Amino acid sequence: MMKGLKPSAPFLLLLPAIIVLAAVVVVPLILSLYSSFTPFRLTKPETFFVFVGFRNYVAILSNTDFWWAFGRTVLLLTIALNLEMLLGLGLAMLVEKATRGQRLLRTLMMFPMMFSPILVGFQFKFMFNDNIGLVNNALQSLGISQDAIPWLIESHLAFIAISIAEIWSSTAIFAILILAGLLAMPKEPIEAARVDGCTPWQTFRYVTWPFVMPFAYIAMTIRSLDVARAYDIVKIMTDGGPAGRTELLWTLVARTAYSDGRMGAANAMAYFSILLSIAFTVYFFNKLAAARTQIGAEW
Repeated sequence: MMKGLKPSAPFLLLLPAIIVLAAVVVVPLILSLYSSFTPFRLTKPETFFVFVGFRNYVAILSNTDFWWAFGRTVLLLTIALNLEMLLGLGLAMLVEKATRGQRLLRTLMMFPMMFSPILVGFQFKFMFNDNIGLVNNALQSLGISQDAIPWLIESHLAFIAISIAEIWSSTAIFAILILAGLLAMPKEPIEAARVDGCTPWQTFRYVTWPFVMPFAYIAMTIRSLDVARAYDIVKIMTDGGPAGRTELLWTLVARTAYSDGRMGAANAMAYFSILLSIAFTVYFFNKLAAARTQIGAEW
């Protein structure tokens, strides 16, 4: 009987990794999910054992700050993904056309990805500084602006500055994946389009773009998860200010959890926010499947 229950060698080899994953992933997830159904406060540990059902989730629905943060996150996601895709597509096509130094260009294109989000936040916080920032000094030197522009103080300008930082740091993801698609693309359809008298735009629109579209959707799926949980850059550049006007979902979650000590409410916000990531992931995966189907039908 005991011989039949003897664990196999592969299971024993994997057991340490399973234990570590359970300790650092599964158990914290279960505890955080449970705490989202409690009024748990860091200053009152006994509240962890008080079950209140869906009270935290109901409170979220009437929380104006949460919905403003939710809307800003969706707006940042929309702006960042679209501009990153356009800029990444342009960069990929320029590098693909290069006849010399393509390896060097690919390396330089990946340069922004080497910086951590915290370092990017510090970089752009300095660049958009009112008095000594590079951006204001450049605008004043060129005569475009006479006065210092309060980039990180005025809410709309602060949001633009955060968007620029996000786009700069992650456009390379789109560029690399789209470039991989361009390099993998067979040349015969493009040559056939030229023989048929297609213009460069028509060749791109009906031949090149359908082929690289799945690569773009893969990049969008990856980046949608990143932007939906954006925290580091916003925390460093504005800390959600001024007056919470650049607060995003995960900066609000962190503020609720650690500044206010309301861990139960913060975990409820976090799990509710995961729905945003799931929605965008499902959307882009459906688009990816449709694009691959189209390529299979046409090619």
